[in-house]
Amino acid sequence: MTETANPLWRRTVLALSVGAFILGAVPAMAQEFVARVGHLESPQQSRHIYLERVAALVSERTGGSVEFQIFPQGQLGNQRQMTEGVQLGTIQATVSPAAFLGGFNPTVSVLDIPYLMPADNAEAQALREGPFGKALLDSFSARGVVGVAWWPNGKKNFTSNKSLDDISAFEDQKFRVMDSRILIEQFNALGASAIALSFGELYTSLQTGVVDGQENPLDTIQRMKFFEVQDYLVISEHGAMEDVALFNPAWWNSLPQEYRDVITQAFAEVVPGLMEHKAEAVQAAFDVISQSDINIRVASQEERAAFRDLMFEPSVAAYVERAGDAGRGLMDLYSGN
Repeated sequence: MTETANPLWRRTVLALSVGAFILGAVPAMAQEFVARVGHLESPQQSRHIYLERVAALVSERTGGSVEFQIFPQGQLGNQRQMTEGVQLGTIQATVSPAAFLGGFNPTVSVLDIPYLMPADNAEAQALREGPFGKALLDSFSARGVVGVAWWPNGKKNFTSNKSLDDISAFEDQKFRVMDSRILIEQFNALGASAIALSFGELYTSLQTGVVDGQENPLDTIQRMKFFEVQDYLVISEHGAMEDVALFNPAWWNSLPQEYRDVITQAFAEVVPGLMEHKAEAVQAAFDVISQSDINIRVASQEERAAFRDLMFEPSVAAYVERAGDAGRGLMDLYSGN
């Protein structure tokens, strides 16, 4: 059958050709900027849930031009690998615990200082958003990444297999710490010994007596079942666990300024919800822990002040020695806050 014998067929081919031309002339509704964002927490935890909220806000407010693809639970590597990936541009962003970044950027180790962050949430957020917080984020530029946001992620408490009835009870006890001179000085100030151990070794080390105790947020203590191998818990809220959002400079600088503003604003906007979600997780963890045999004591405001009086200045001295002029300048901003 020839096309002249079938004019209907000819018209159909023509219509399809014109349609294909029109479709080809219209750009596909694709994202202009895609960022793969890696982190270590599970999809059920606060960091991931609120990263998803940020992703939704950014997509909505840029008309779909910016897409965040979130990879939880170390899918893109451990934190060091993800941080280096952001530097190199193999991934576009990571949200990391600040405590994991001290070797990469010594200035951020300021957050290891006990009782640095105000107890009042509004005051703490004002510190994050003010000159001190801006300077802390800016310090990452010298390390080849862009610090875009700073998020709260809970507060640490003490546990031990030995009594923690008062501050004097810490003397001669052995506590696990991350490899941080500041945290070592924190425990030295209490007359305790600090032993740097990897997180993966902690449960067994508590169980076998390699160390007597440790410090972590309540939800971590519950999730990792540390309370099952510890006899005493003091809710001291002495150390802030904070997150930092880092972006690859080339990707970040490729964005129009309005899109950068949208991203920065979205990270800031979700903080109240993030804090509420974290507080609910901490309360749920406390409810589980309180059903166990562990002895729980809540440190009074007077005791917390006494802890700070002992630990703060030695920890600051260790920090300034490590971070140098940049650390000294940051502490000056903190003092003037």
